[in-house]
Amino acid sequence: MKESRAETKSARNTVRGGGNAHVRPKLTDLAYEQLEEAIITLRIPPGSVISELTLSEMLNIGRTPIREAIQRLAREHLLLVLPQRGLLVPEIDLKKQLKLLETRREVERLICRSAARRATPEERAIFARLHDEFMLASKTDDDMTFMRSDREFNEMTLLSARNEFAEGAMRLMHGLSRRFWYFHYKQAADLPEMARLHANVAGAIAKGDVEGAGKALDSLLDNIESFAKATLTSDM
Repeated sequence: MKESRAETKSARNTVRGGGNAHVRPKLTDLAYEQLEEAIITLRIPPGSVISELTLSEMLNIGRTPIREAIQRLAREHLLLVLPQRGLLVPEIDLKKQLKLLETRREVERLICRSAARRATPEERAIFARLHDEFMLASKTDDDMTFMRSDREFNEMTLLSARNEFAEGAMRLMHGLSRRFWYFHYKQAADLPEMARLHANVAGAIAKGDVEGAGKALDSLLDNIESFAKATLTSDM
């Protein structure tokens, strides 16, 4: 499994590095991944005001990579830069989440169908592995395993779809969607069912089933939309 994850990162970095197979993950990428996970899993909770220095010390990564990671997280609406005051982790907004889901459905359907059509044999093998990981998470009810598999799944669909315009739009939505789910899932979500629905999408992409990938994605987002609306009731 570790080797497959390394291959995934290598493939992604080769694409972004202009075909240089020797490109390694930058400190900026490591800082981004660790900060995104901390925000999404609520280790840095909504409403927190933090500083660049605090984040640098927390991750033991220099200020320049942290600053670049912050800029990326700000573009994805996971951080708000407050001049002279620090960095704010925005509160979670249900109305914005529902609008995000409207957009996400159309863009992600295109991405998943394109991934099923264009993925290489090596990429299909990774989707097959992710299918198995999601099924395992559904049986063990392991939220962190699910979240990490979900993050890799998101990256692989963007890579395999080979559509930079859809990728740019989707990157603005992934983090907010995952944080919302993690914040509310113990109240209203069925993690095993969510993992199974993700497994269905991964499995369809692995098989090159374009129509199946689109239908599986619609079923997944129907579940997510119902979950988001259910949080409104649970919060009242």
